[in-house]
Amino acid sequence: MNWNVPNILTLLRIALIPVFVVVFYLPWVWAAQVCALVFTAAALTDLLDGYFARRLNQESSMGAFLDPVADKLMVTTALILLVEADPSPALAIPVVIIIGREITISALREWMAELGARAQVAVSMIGKIKTTVQMIAIIMLIYRADIWELPTYITGFVLLYVAAILTLWSMLVYLRAAWPNLLGHAHPDINSDDDLE
Repeated sequence: MNWNVPNILTLLRIALIPVFVVVFYLPWVWAAQVCALVFTAAALTDLLDGYFARRLNQESSMGAFLDPVADKLMVTTALILLVEADPSPALAIPVVIIIGREITISALREWMAELGARAQVAVSMIGKIKTTVQMIAIIMLIYRADIWELPTYITGFVLLYVAAILTLWSMLVYLRAAWPNLLGHAHPDINSDDDLE
């Protein structure tokens, strides 16, 4: 295990998951707000580990593996708990879209990696925007209480649908890039290191 700064931050994000779950169920008056703070801290480690990996030149194979795993574990856990707290079809629909997309793209990337064409389904700018909107939406949905005149929960609800739309859009971008390989036709840039950005 390479104990550099980015990997430590990623492991911290994973360690915050059980903390997040426990706080989510605590019968405290401020439980939702503390829970939102824990999730925000986890989201910040996601930004910081990538920043430090590039800034300190500490990119590693372990980090490349752990980072997306930590993200998906944290986001999936939060979305499942939110649906449990508010078991409505309106909330379940974007949650299913987001989780379903993550499973689909993870399988696609694994399959493309076996073909040596992993770069064709690298993270796109749409995916990064989707992640940002999704994180803000989840934080607002967890926090629940209105902030001054801002209806936090409703705003988070709307942003989650925006994230779901961006999720479908980014999935189509990835599938389009991988489509020649899915049809069995080798792409001319199969060994290219260019991503979709």
